[in-house]
Amino acid sequence: MILEHEIPNGSKLYFGKSAKVKREIEKVASDVLYAHGFEEIVTPIFSYHQHQSIADAKELIRINDQKNNNMSLRADSTIDVVRIIEKRLGRNTEHKKWFYIQPVFRFPSTEQYQVGAEFMGEKKLSSVMQIAVEILQKLEVKPLVQISNIRIAHLLVEMFDSLSLDDFRHINIEKFLALGKEWVRDLVYLQHLDQLDALLPKVPEEIQKELVKMRDLSLEVGYENSVLAPMYYSKMLYYDELFFRIIEKNEVLARGGRYKNADIRSVGFALYTDELCEILTK
Repeated sequence: MILEHEIPNGSKLYFGKSAKVKREIEKVASDVLYAHGFEEIVTPIFSYHQHQSIADAKELIRINDQKNNNMSLRADSTIDVVRIIEKRLGRNTEHKKWFYIQPVFRFPSTEQYQVGAEFMGEKKLSSVMQIAVEILQKLEVKPLVQISNIRIAHLLVEMFDSLSLDDFRHINIEKFLALGKEWVRDLVYLQHLDQLDALLPKVPEEIQKELVKMRDLSLEVGYENSVLAPMYYSKMLYYDELFFRIIEKNEVLARGGRYKNADIRSVGFALYTDELCEILTK
């Protein structure tokens, strides 16, 4: 029996103080993004292409249109924003910096509010990572920034037949250490920039190049409370190289990275409003 006041598990309800905090987060974020030259876009809730963004298609809430074509509720905003700007609005605007404030939906009834930004045609991840940090600093939150490089996981899978990407998705440390390679062990335990100088000469050249990209990103942003996590693997299908997470008290407040859609290389991030709102209301 479903009572009149019940709401589906995973859906969100904001009122009073929490609604005020949520609105403040969105205002601070939009003010910062406008100041950096971004314009706002609101994308449709319904999409034909969400399977290209989400690694596990079971997370999609599926429906059908009037011609019985498969659709789903918006489960991720990034690729839809880029596709709509490229394919639908391309003749009407040359603007490349866009942000959105809207929820995404996952099966069976999970609702998640986000503030996100996409810088189309930009290659420097630091350009948006600095903005994400700036928004959080204005909200007086000083979280941990974790910098990763998804390319490292792919290279290690190519080098070692016993490894698969699932080992990285599930952070299978025992399997990494069982390879018996000192430099792999050092990769597993790498966290700080001062560890990197000793490690770089030990690793294969392909890995070395990707580690240098991580170091350069950390130095460009210049955020003190940051760590390196070369073995972390993102679940988002479109991130293919440098990637970051912003974490506070075991909650992920934001994710961002470099990605490629068609022939366009871009960078972007999503700030998770619900998690941030919970921290601020406490």
